[in-house]
Amino acid sequence: MNIYGVIGWKNSGKTSLMERLVAEITARGFTVSTVKHVHHDVDLDHPGKDSFRHRAAGASEVVLASAHRFALMREHRGPEPELPAILARMAPVDLVLVEGYKRDAHPKVEVFRLETGHSMIQPDDPLVRAVATDADLGALPVPVLDLNNTAQVADFILAEVGLAPL
Repeated sequence: MNIYGVIGWKNSGKTSLMERLVAEITARGFTVSTVKHVHHDVDLDHPGKDSFRHRAAGASEVVLASAHRFALMREHRGPEPELPAILARMAPVDLVLVEGYKRDAHPKVEVFRLETGHSMIQPDDPLVRAVATDADLGALPVPVLDLNNTAQVADFILAEVGLAPL
């Protein structure tokens, strides 16, 4: 599977870009999955529900299944799982877009907006292959992409992973 990251500071527009990229790239006929890193506990379950009761009783995995989708919840009862372990459990697709995991070792595009008040990540991370921004940043050692031009960002990522010509 091809892995490509979208990183940036909070409120930089990562999730909006991810949403647009998934729509753009799937419209081109590629299969896409996503991984989003969060800094809080994730729980799709609620006390009193049957699946919650299964987990509380000690089940390692619980699957919620319906006619249109299923959700697999896995209890790991330990440190946060690393990205490679998560990716290993995913079904094969053409491209996995990863939001967050900015310190992991995969190629990334940084979403940068001046309004966040943060400095750029790119100068300190050689795996940031481009910066998508709505600001005039001048010359950088990596390509500068228009944050509002989803097709341009998709073209760059697809070329980087070998799914489209440069």
